[in-house]
Amino acid sequence: MTTAGRATSRTTSPRTTSSSDHDPDPELRTGRPTSGSAARPRLGYGTNGLTDLRLDEALGLLADLGYDGVGLTLDHMHLDPLAPDLAVRTARVARRLSELGLGVTVETGGRYVLDPRRKHGPSLLDPEPEDRAARVRLLLRAVRVAADLGAHAVHCFSGALPGGTLPDEAWKRLAASLTPVLEAAEAARVPLAVEPEPGHLLATLDDFHQLRGLLGGPPPAVLGLTLDIGHCQCLEPLPPADCVRATAPWVHHVQIEDMRRGVHEHLPFGDGEIDFPPVLAALAELTAAGYPGLTVVELPRHSHAGPELARTSLSFLRRETPPC
Repeated sequence: MTTAGRATSRTTSPRTTSSSDHDPDPELRTGRPTSGSAARPRLGYGTNGLTDLRLDEALGLLADLGYDGVGLTLDHMHLDPLAPDLAVRTARVARRLSELGLGVTVETGGRYVLDPRRKHGPSLLDPEPEDRAARVRLLLRAVRVAADLGAHAVHCFSGALPGGTLPDEAWKRLAASLTPVLEAAEAARVPLAVEPEPGHLLATLDDFHQLRGLLGGPPPAVLGLTLDIGHCQCLEPLPPADCVRATAPWVHHVQIEDMRRGVHEHLPFGDGEIDFPPVLAALAELTAAGYPGLTVVELPRHSHAGPELARTSLSFLRRETPPC
C-alpha cells in the first residue's frame, strides 16, 4: 500500500496540532480505547532506529507497515530542537502525523544533541549549574513540541552519576532540575515519563519511586514512567511481565526490544532472552485498563537495517501477542 493510500484508509486518531487545543474527542486526543475496542498494545517504532531515513520518509514507512505510532527522538537528524523555526517545523510534523493517523511520544535521548563531544551530555546531574540548565531548556522545548504534536508524553532520563559527585547530591540536583520541567508539563497537560536507564543514577523502578518521593509525590498524570521491557530483563528482580503490572499506575510510555540478563544491549526480537507472550499479554491488560500510549520498538543501534527491522519487528509482535 502506498503512503497516500495509507493516509486515506487510516481513520484513527487525527492528532491535535496546537498546545491551546487539548479537548477534542477523548479517543482522538489520547488513543484511549473506548468500549468495544480491541485491547491490544498500540505499537510504534522509534525514529532513533531510523536515522538513515528523512523524518517524512520514516513516518510514511511506519504508516505503510501498519504501526499505530512513533517514538519521535528530537535530534539533528529529524526534528532538531535547537534549529531555527522549531514551531513551524513542529506544525509540519503534526500535520504529517495527522495525515497518516500516527500517534506520537516525544523522546529526548538523542546522543549528541547538546554537546558534539559528550554522549547524552550535559545531563540534569552535571556539577555546573549552566550545564544542567542547558538540559532543562531542552526538556522545556520538548514539552512544547509534545503539546503541539498532541503527544502522549515526554520521555527523559537522569543521566549518569558524574565523577566526584556523591549520590545524595546528585539526587538533589535531579529533583531541582526536573521541578520546572514538571511545572511546564502540568501546564501543557503532557505527562513527563522518566526512564530508568542502566548505568544512570535513576536506573531501576525503585529509583523512580525514590525520585517521586523527593518531588513530594506528584500525581501520575504529571510524573510517570517510561518502562523499557529490555531494561526490566537486564536489571529488575521481577520478570518483565510482572514489571508491567507492578508499574501500571505510572506508565506513560513503553519501549520494547530483546535483551539479556545483566547486559545492556538492545537486541532485535529473538536475539535475547525475553519470553514475549507473557509480556505482551500484560501490555494488553494495561491497554484494556486505559493506557493510552504506545509500545515503541527501541533499536537505536540498528539504523543501518531500520526499514527491514521495522517490518520484522511488527510481524513478531503481532505474532506473539495473545488473542484479545
